[in-house]
Amino acid sequence: MNVHKGLILDETKKFHLDVQDDRPFVPGTTEIWPAGAVLDEADRTAIVEAALEMRIAAGPSSRKFESRFARKLGHRKAHLTNSGSSANLLAMTAFTSHTLEDRRLRPGDEVITVAAGFPTTVNPIIQNGLVPVFVDVELGTYNTTAARVAAAIGPRTRAIMIAHALGNPFEVAEIAQLAEDHDLFLVEDNCDAVGSTYDGKLTGTFGDIATVSFYPAHHLTMGEGGCVLTSNLALARIMESLRDWGRDCWCEPGETNKCLKRFKYKMGTLPEGYDHKYIFSHVGYNLKATDIQAALGLTQLDKLDAFCDARRRNWRRLRDGLEGVPHLLLPEATPRSDPSWFGFALTVDPDAPFKRAELVDFLEDRKIGTRRLFAGNLTRHPAYADVPHRVVGDLTNSDIVTEHTFWVGVYPALDDEKLDYVVSSVKEFVGART
Repeated sequence: MNVHKGLILDETKKFHLDVQDDRPFVPGTTEIWPAGAVLDEADRTAIVEAALEMRIAAGPSSRKFESRFARKLGHRKAHLTNSGSSANLLAMTAFTSHTLEDRRLRPGDEVITVAAGFPTTVNPIIQNGLVPVFVDVELGTYNTTAARVAAAIGPRTRAIMIAHALGNPFEVAEIAQLAEDHDLFLVEDNCDAVGSTYDGKLTGTFGDIATVSFYPAHHLTMGEGGCVLTSNLALARIMESLRDWGRDCWCEPGETNKCLKRFKYKMGTLPEGYDHKYIFSHVGYNLKATDIQAALGLTQLDKLDAFCDARRRNWRRLRDGLEGVPHLLLPEATPRSDPSWFGFALTVDPDAPFKRAELVDFLEDRKIGTRRLFAGNLTRHPAYADVPHRVVGDLTNSDIVTEHTFWVGVYPALDDEKLDYVVSSVKEFVGART
């Protein structure tokens, strides 16, 4: 290692330790965030090292992360993206590729999804000219069921795209079986659920494609970033093309002629021998991440198991502490699952002597951060007012989520003192009103 580089990295580690906030927790003054990145000196050093080497585009760290992350999650291929939202866009768009021939999705085809979730699980359906078919969720798990999905399958249904809500797996084995039985594609939006299992198997490994987000609130962070994963090599090739401007070439941008066939292709009506680096087989984008992001991802990946353990432990402490508190519906893991939780959801009974907003205001005044269960019922938002869609059954529970549900944090930086303060605050509020 270069002497100057070594000195800089040593000083970076010292700097990280110098700037740590070691002030004691002060109830009602210290902010308790609902989510956030957990970063150590290895993370800071990795970012600085990548910057020193001027790895400002995708490069060796990106490829290394893709390989390691694919193995960790049990897939053959992983492709980094600039966000989890972009990962969802690539996943759904891949199914429209002309290379899938008769299986490709076409405008007007239907995709089953849930009404209560995050917009970017649904937006790629709409962006591809497809029709979202909304189904309701269960209170407590905040996931839909295989029975609801089965009831929604119609003559134009071609795919299913559902997120594991707050890290809690939906009935993914049963829904994957439905997809197989009806020749449907299945996308698992695994952005909140890295490390969760269903029937002992990792979520994100049941469907055709899984997506992940590396936004700071999620299990691993790159600051921004995401990933698509699949064991279907044809789909992996499509998503790589879509991510990399839509080009047909699979050589890295900085490689000259690794395939030894760069000037030997004849595609479309282009002249024979047209530079393969500039032959485009898909209408694509540039959705790549950078090596600086990937360098951070690699050090974060080393801590994934510990992060997941902490999330489970923190969720259990809140669940045990709030057991028996009246007028609150506490969250439940989907049967046969072991969630790596993203958050701890609370639903205020519609007949309670207080409103959700009152409890939220009380907690926020105490510096306890809260968040809604994302969009609640998406069909009620102005962005979707004129979007063609279909609803199967009613959306009663999605409306309850919209009116009465919120969540608090379980991310690894929260310790027992902070979690116990959340519990005592909820109990104090409810106790004063019952």
